[in-house]
Amino acid sequence: MPSSQLIITTDELAERLNDSNIRIVDIRGYVMTSRIEPGVEAARYRGAPEEYAAGHVPGAVFVDWTKDIVDPDDPVPAQIAPAELFAEKMGKLGIDDETTVVAVDHVGGQFATRLWWALTYYGHDRVRVLEGGWNRWVDEDRPTATEPTDVSPRVFTPRPRPELRSVWSDVLGCVGREDTTIVDARDPGQYAGTRRRGPRGGHVPGAINAPRELFFDPEGGFLPIDEVAKRVDECGVDRSKRVVAYCNGGVAATFVLFNLSRLGFTNISNYDGSWNEWGARLDLPVE
Repeated sequence: MPSSQLIITTDELAERLNDSNIRIVDIRGYVMTSRIEPGVEAARYRGAPEEYAAGHVPGAVFVDWTKDIVDPDDPVPAQIAPAELFAEKMGKLGIDDETTVVAVDHVGGQFATRLWWALTYYGHDRVRVLEGGWNRWVDEDRPTATEPTDVSPRVFTPRPRPELRSVWSDVLGCVGREDTTIVDARDPGQYAGTRRRGPRGGHVPGAINAPRELFFDPEGGFLPIDEVAKRVDECGVDRSKRVVAYCNGGVAATFVLFNLSRLGFTNISNYDGSWNEWGARLDLPVE
């Protein structure tokens, strides 16, 4: 998808609220952290269905990112749902192969881009992220609704693109390769190992640190494309190489990958298990 079509503005969405070919998906949620001891924290994942019930973009349906699009049988948290389950959920939301999906979280951040990545992984390119998210929509005094949205089921056809999702063995095989850049999207403290979740701190050997925060616009919404390009270059992400990104749970990494896609990167992959898996696997190397 052209980079200009990855984002939809609030003005554009307001004009298309009655478009039957659009499905707005509210995927607001949180990663809640708590301190266990100095330098060690735990994380709890949750969606925000109560916020959707209190108010949402008219016509939006809700997805709980911790339950609805994950594999319930995978011991690693928040792994992408298998094709059959994912397709069933999308179909129940009224999404078919021709539907344009508009992903909405609080600010146009990592939960919306997680849905963008999940849909793209399953071969659905008609997906855009609302710039500024729900917060901007409300700040601009746009119309809201509280009633759930009734939709007619449709048929969603999953067409997996395995190159967009990496597993631990893929990442291990990338360590030391000259043609691949491994990107750690966590904050610098976690990258350096001064803060950690799970039994080990540090990072995948050879990974460079490009924190998701680097790509947030402090004014809300997305950074201008020239500023994204500047920051990507400063991090040392080489456009000629394959990029494999990870974070803690394969969610923040999608925000970095989304911004790389805005620049035209196509050879990209999300390590879905991320540090939740790698850090807990004592047989895997760390730096």
